Amino acid sequence: MAQPLWALTLLGLMGLGLSLRSRKPESFRSETELNHLVVDEASGVVYVGAVNALYQLSADLQVQQHVVTGPFLDNKKCTPPIEPSQCHEAMLTDNFNQLLLLDPPGKRLVECGSLFKGICALRAMSNISVRLFYEDGSGEKSFVASNDERVATVGLVSSTRPDGERVLFVGKGNGPHDNGIIVSTRLLDRSEGREAFEAYSDHTTFKAGYLSTNTQQFVAAFEDGRYVFFIFNQQDKHPAKNRTLLARMCKDDPSYYSYVEMDLLCKDPTEPQNSVFGTCLAASVATPGAGRALYAVFSRDGRSTGGPGAGLCMFPLEKVHEMMEANRNTCYAGTRESGRTNFYKPFHGDIQCGGHARGASESFPCGSEHLPYPLGSRDGLEATALLHRGGLNLTAVTVTAENGHTIAFLGTSDGRILKVYLAPDGTSSEYGSIPVDINKKIKGDLALSGNLSNLYAMTQDKVFRLPVQECLSYATCAQCRDSQDPYCGWCVIEGRCTRKSECSRAEEAGHWLWSREKSCVTITDAFPQNMSRRAQGEVCAAVSTLYPMAPGTDLLPAGHRARSSPTLYHVDVSIQLLFKHGNVFLTSHQYPFYDCREAMSLVENLPCISCASNRWTCQWDLQYYECREASPNPEDGIIRAHMEDNCPQFLAPNPLVIPMNHETEVTFQGKNLETVKVSSLYVGSDLLKFEETVTMHESDTFSFRTPKLSHDANETLPLHLYVKSFGKNIDSKLQVTLYNCSFGRSDCSLCLAADPAYRCVWCRGQNRCVYEALCSNVTSECPPPVITRIQPETGPLGGGILVTIHGSNLGVKADDVKKITVAGQDCAFEPRGYSVSTRIVCAIEASETPFTGGIEVDVNGKLGHSPPHVQFTYQQPQPLSVEPRQGPQAGGTTLTINGTYLDTGSKEDVRVTLNDVPCEVTKFGAQLQCVTGSQLAPGQVALEISYGGSRVPSPGISFTYCENPVLRAFEPLRSFVSGGRSINVTGQGFSLIQKFAMIVIAEPLRSWRRRREAGSLEPVTVMGTEYVFYNDTKVVFLSPAVPEEPEAYNLTALIQMDGHRALLRTEAGAFEYVADPTFENFTGGVKKQVNKLIHARGTNLNKAMTLEEAEAFVGAERCIMKTLTETDLYCEPPEVQPPPKRRQKRDTAHNLPEFIVKFGSREWVLGRVEYDTRASDVPLSLILPLVMVPMVFIIVVSIYCYWRKSQQAEREYEKIKSQLEGLEESVRDRCKKEFTDLMIEMEDQTNDVHEAGIPTLDYKTYTDRVFFLPSKDGDKDVMITGKLDIPESRRPIVEQALYQFSNLLNSKSFLINFIHTLENQREFSARAKVYFASLLTVALHGKLEYYTDIMRTLFLELMEQYVVAKNPKLMLRRSETVVERMLSNWMSICLYQYLKDSAGEPLYKLFKAIKHQVEKGPVDAVQKKAKYTLNDTGLLGDDVEYAPLTVSVIVQDEGIDAIPVKVLNCDTISQVKEKIIDQVYRTQPCSCWPKPDSVVLEWRPGSTAQILSDLDLTSQREGRWKRINTLMHYNVRDGATLILSKVGVSQQPEDSQQDLPGERHALLEEENRVWHLVRPTDEVDEGKSKRGSMKEKERTKAITEIYLTRLLSVKGTLQQFVDNFFQSVLAPGHAVPPAVKYFFDFLDEQAEKHDIRDEDTIHIWKTNSLPLRFWVNILKNPHFIFDVHVHEVVDASLSVIAQTFMDACTRTEHKLSRDSPSNKLLYAKEISTYKKMVEDYYKGIRQMVQVSDQDMNTHLAEISRAHTDSLNTLVALHQLYQYTQKYYDEIINALEEDPAAQKMQLAFRLQQIAAALENKVTDL
Repeated sequence: MAQPLWALTLLGLMGLGLSLRSRKPESFRSETELNHLVVDEASGVVYVGAVNALYQLSADLQVQQHVVTGPFLDNKKCTPPIEPSQCHEAMLTDNFNQLLLLDPPGKRLVECGSLFKGICALRAMSNISVRLFYEDGSGEKSFVASNDERVATVGLVSSTRPDGERVLFVGKGNGPHDNGIIVSTRLLDRSEGREAFEAYSDHTTFKAGYLSTNTQQFVAAFEDGRYVFFIFNQQDKHPAKNRTLLARMCKDDPSYYSYVEMDLLCKDPTEPQNSVFGTCLAASVATPGAGRALYAVFSRDGRSTGGPGAGLCMFPLEKVHEMMEANRNTCYAGTRESGRTNFYKPFHGDIQCGGHARGASESFPCGSEHLPYPLGSRDGLEATALLHRGGLNLTAVTVTAENGHTIAFLGTSDGRILKVYLAPDGTSSEYGSIPVDINKKIKGDLALSGNLSNLYAMTQDKVFRLPVQECLSYATCAQCRDSQDPYCGWCVIEGRCTRKSECSRAEEAGHWLWSREKSCVTITDAFPQNMSRRAQGEVCAAVSTLYPMAPGTDLLPAGHRARSSPTLYHVDVSIQLLFKHGNVFLTSHQYPFYDCREAMSLVENLPCISCASNRWTCQWDLQYYECREASPNPEDGIIRAHMEDNCPQFLAPNPLVIPMNHETEVTFQGKNLETVKVSSLYVGSDLLKFEETVTMHESDTFSFRTPKLSHDANETLPLHLYVKSFGKNIDSKLQVTLYNCSFGRSDCSLCLAADPAYRCVWCRGQNRCVYEALCSNVTSECPPPVITRIQPETGPLGGGILVTIHGSNLGVKADDVKKITVAGQDCAFEPRGYSVSTRIVCAIEASETPFTGGIEVDVNGKLGHSPPHVQFTYQQPQPLSVEPRQGPQAGGTTLTINGTYLDTGSKEDVRVTLNDVPCEVTKFGAQLQCVTGSQLAPGQVALEISYGGSRVPSPGISFTYCENPVLRAFEPLRSFVSGGRSINVTGQGFSLIQKFAMIVIAEPLRSWRRRREAGSLEPVTVMGTEYVFYNDTKVVFLSPAVPEEPEAYNLTALIQMDGHRALLRTEAGAFEYVADPTFENFTGGVKKQVNKLIHARGTNLNKAMTLEEAEAFVGAERCIMKTLTETDLYCEPPEVQPPPKRRQKRDTAHNLPEFIVKFGSREWVLGRVEYDTRASDVPLSLILPLVMVPMVFIIVVSIYCYWRKSQQAEREYEKIKSQLEGLEESVRDRCKKEFTDLMIEMEDQTNDVHEAGIPTLDYKTYTDRVFFLPSKDGDKDVMITGKLDIPESRRPIVEQALYQFSNLLNSKSFLINFIHTLENQREFSARAKVYFASLLTVALHGKLEYYTDIMRTLFLELMEQYVVAKNPKLMLRRSETVVERMLSNWMSICLYQYLKDSAGEPLYKLFKAIKHQVEKGPVDAVQKKAKYTLNDTGLLGDDVEYAPLTVSVIVQDEGIDAIPVKVLNCDTISQVKEKIIDQVYRTQPCSCWPKPDSVVLEWRPGSTAQILSDLDLTSQREGRWKRINTLMHYNVRDGATLILSKVGVSQQPEDSQQDLPGERHALLEEENRVWHLVRPTDEVDEGKSKRGSMKEKERTKAITEIYLTRLLSVKGTLQQFVDNFFQSVLAPGHAVPPAVKYFFDFLDEQAEKHDIRDEDTIHIWKTNSLPLRFWVNILKNPHFIFDVHVHEVVDASLSVIAQTFMDACTRTEHKLSRDSPSNKLLYAKEISTYKKMVEDYYKGIRQMVQVSDQDMNTHLAEISRAHTDSLNTLVALHQLYQYTQKYYDEIINALEEDPAAQKMQLAFRLQQIAAALENKVTDL
């Protein structure tokens, strides 16, 4: 309640003023781009990471330490340490700071850069130049950050447990050359043999499983209790969208079992259906009061309906934890089907949910290996934006609390800090905006100082320290209240705006008034409410919002006023209440004082009424004729306040209008004239300078006669006449109007239309308009109307346009116009356009044909006709074309329309539209020009033109709207304010544009206070129209000049392209202006050139200028620029002194050329240049002969010597050539035959290999053949057939149990115990181990990374056994253990894609080449020997005569043309069938070919038909021997026609079942033996031997070794194919499969761990694990990978190549001799080359970038995801269970003895599975 507190007597007071100014923010500038910033809360020290630098700054941003971190030699592809000899691509590379974190307990700083694969260093916080740890030779295990500066890396330093070791949690995206690790935990101290920055354990990393790079962009990392969180954006491919994810895991979780992630959705309340923002840009965690919460800023791109924008969302961490736990429970205890839709495996793919008891998440808060992990959920947390901003992005956020109030500081993309108050009800209020660095994005590291009083913000190259509040800058409570700053409040007792903590009695009620409560101590009322400045009195004031003060707190009144000018009759005085103690201001009030003497002049000629009628209490003294302050008891002769009707006054003049130039009698009335002496009254006007005597009549009536008054400037003139008595004004209300009838009334109609009160008449005699008393010949009728011109003179046939008719006497009023005709057509009168007498407007009607005619007007029956030269024409406009034909969607294109009669009507009558969008007509004439408007969508639209509302036909005229031009980049990025710099703008679509402009909008900054005293700054828009158009993608602008002091403005640069505007801003930043440079004038005004250079000094010379752009002139000639730095400019002047550019009036000795520097549009004249005029010592005329003559002589001598030498060399060449020709002739005869055969073979064989594709098997068939084809059942194995015979009634139970068994196998403890138990069983044979390992591979194929982990564990155990036994070389020699077979299968799986993509083609070509080469010569069908082979044991030992044939084959019932097939006349019928099938069905897979015994070959030499078969009645017999039939036997000739047909079994000819010699040979009885080409020497019939000649006997016993030279021929033919295969397998330059690198590194690590220094041992391990275990197997069995049939003769040659491959992989030297096998001798020369290839291959792999566990897991996860579904996993589980059943008791015992298995109740789970499968065997 208001209380009267004080009384004050106020007299004259003087005014004072008080204001506070805010300080300029402290800042630090870096020479390079800034990346990261952190603040030490304890010391206040600021650490900044920049490109190539680290800075240690004090709290006020003064540099304490500076460390250079780059550039250094590096390449993103190379592994550190960088050796130029090893990394040829290395070059000086900038080092971007990727991670900057503090570890206060360890007093150290963690910094990671982009150089050297993102390795990190530890530095001392006290002095960053002291490096505590740095290691660049540890390989991939020390690669922490991304080496791609575009990929963000975030981190957190914390402890695994309250007393645990300090570790570094890292999250980063995956760049093109990164190691792919997404999340990892790193050591900060050496531990258990691991160095700092290595992974905390083997499992504390997650690797990306996606093929594309940079899928994740991390935003922030933070901790909450036992958990660490990561927030990042992820770009999903299917469907393509961005997701913001929040990931959580336990700090003390070395295996990442606890990793769980979910979506974060920030809803945009301004978008329809509350659509979500797309991307998270920054995040901060704070505890505002209700609990810890995550605050994140999100952005939406410009493609959304609302355009670009951003929002701030809050996610309470309590809800985050609840949601994540709910997701875990849903996955663990839910169904498998529901889990597939809602859950996934982060970084890899699908996950198997379900199958676990409820409460698993509570029992295992940090997960477990038997629970699904890592876990991703599509059910996320949603929040609605607390704040949303359009048109810009929010780029940084930090949140704090003050007195329980939540405040957010937000960085923006245009260089501002927004201050936002977050209210408890979920609303927000932006209360401040700080322009930090205009148009420079605020980077994400926005940090508060340790005491929370300052904010550190970072832009591209600057760091700023900003106070979080500026309460003291608000001088008054009103300013403090209006600031709405939640930090501030008014401290009443101290009279200043402060934080609550800085106010001494803030806790007492009413002593600290918070700004957002909008209250101040105010004076609510005063009595009296005003006072005369000439009076004295007491004023009582009522004060609000004032609580009881402490004792002794007294108030003191004070006053201030502003001076009043003489014309003012009142002034407001500020009354202030102060506390006596310290004169502290409490409140103030504006109290008005008035002056009655000034009030009488308020209204002209009304002194008494002005005095008595104003709002102050003034009264009029009639006696003294003055205005004075009112008295309480007025005496007589006083007109009291507000009694103005009692004033003496004159009023009611008559007449009110007075004609000019005529004396007029005016009467008026008087009122309250008792005190006025009416006998001496005068009336007059100061304006017209007249004064007349007043005559008094009866009853207060007066009159006077006006003189002849004139005023030619206007038709009328208002006059306020005064009345005076003895020189003093008596209040006069005499207001009359003086008028002139002639003014503006040039004709009769205009005269008669005048106001009747003016009494104007048309005087026929004078022929003008006058006052009626001045005319004696008045007329009331006007002459006929006169038409002088019309507008327009043409109109369309459709009519509808307005025609304006100009003339005179066109009527007095609109009703006078009766009818109008234009060119014979009625024209509808438009009253709105009528102007009296001078103008008639009408709308013409349509005309059927073009016509020209006059105009007729009927005005009150009087007709007016247009003269002959005033005619109107009807015509039809016809548009024909438009240019240009296309333009931007935003419009602004100026169209030129060509046609006929387009200038019909007027500009206002034409309307041009494009798809109903107006095209504004800018030019009207024979051509029309209009400017297009914007369209919603691009496309072709029709152009329509209307005249007067009637559309005219415009067929085929269209305009195409194209996509608006896109601005992609520009350079340079800045310009001086004087402008004129060439700005190269690149983009797309510029050729659409007609007119470009560069626009700069300059908006003054509120915070700029320096120039306010001189005057406020005004907004300015500058347009630069100078540009050069190059092509569709490039335009160069000259930057326009802008106001000086660019820091005082917010400068926004745009490119105007017709109607489209594009911000001159890209990811590199916005275009900016900087202040012009300054130059120092030459000392004394003259500069002497030194060393032929001119040197100029200045500041900021290269801030917005380059050496190439800068210009300098000496006089009128150019000075060539040489150097330009920030402070210096050097240029080379002309050789000869040029004339000055501006000559002096007098040609003096000092008339030297000026030195002019030109930067863009501005020039600086620094002085004049003085040349050194001393002549050169040696004249140029002497120098030239002395140099040129010796040079000419030397050249002539050199040419002569060269000619002589060339002649001699030519003779020598001819001599050697003759010798070579003789030698060649002698060799030619010997090599001719072999050479010819070899060339024919090579050509035919290459053509055949390229003819067909490569029939690679699918993944399932490949793995079936590799894993199970060698088993005892072969292709009938149940794993290949996939048949699992389970009764339908038990199938669900069995399948469910097998799924549970699969989960059990996924427990590492169970599986290791399972394998060990089986291997300990004596009856578990080597064959069973191989089969078991293959089953296990298929069963675990869905989790190959887990399979790899098991294999790695078993390998470590196996290696330990061999090392302890001192026999490490024997490891991997055979597959005697499960793990060795697992390795074989693992290699087969991992190298399938490599086989398919790389090595498969050379292998297939090698196989086809061998097959083709073998079939080129005879092949013995019985002995399996060939003439052309690589195997000496398979070499045909006789010189068999044969001839190649080409037969035509017709396939019966298939309707295809005859196919030519190459065969040999010595081929058996089965061999012919095989070659025919091979040729006919070569485009189909081999598995689809018919078998030779399923087809019949028929020969029709004439009218008869003969079925050909291997054995029939015509077969040749010699004793017990029967020879297999050949084509030669049947006398089949070259070009014969054979018919191939398929027949049933019953139709097969005799002995057809014996077509296959291999099968027949085993079935024939001893006495009925067969042979083909050569009878075996040990089986020659004794009788035959006796009867035969000696020559035959010798031939039979011939030594086969004489034919070994054929091996060389075959080898030479196939050499290129062999080399190609070896090269594809052993060349490290090719893409080495990651599995090879991974396993070889594993072997190297284990050798180092076990201190094995013997290189032979490591070489043997690698050879046994890859070449001998995988490649030899594939090489000897091409049908494992290809759909082919391998004949025995081909297999024999493949075995030789495989043996060569094996020899090349061993380090043992083979000493060759005559007794060495032919196979080894054959490739003896190449073995050394192949050995070198193997050595280089192993060495190259060792030097490659390491493939980590996560690299391998990613690769394996891709394989699992791609192929697992095609495998017989359920069958494999069933087969594996057979082993469980067989050794059930032993397995149970092993599980019960293992503590880890006991903990997870593995034995019990196995018993449950066994119970479910109890009858499984009998069922089957």
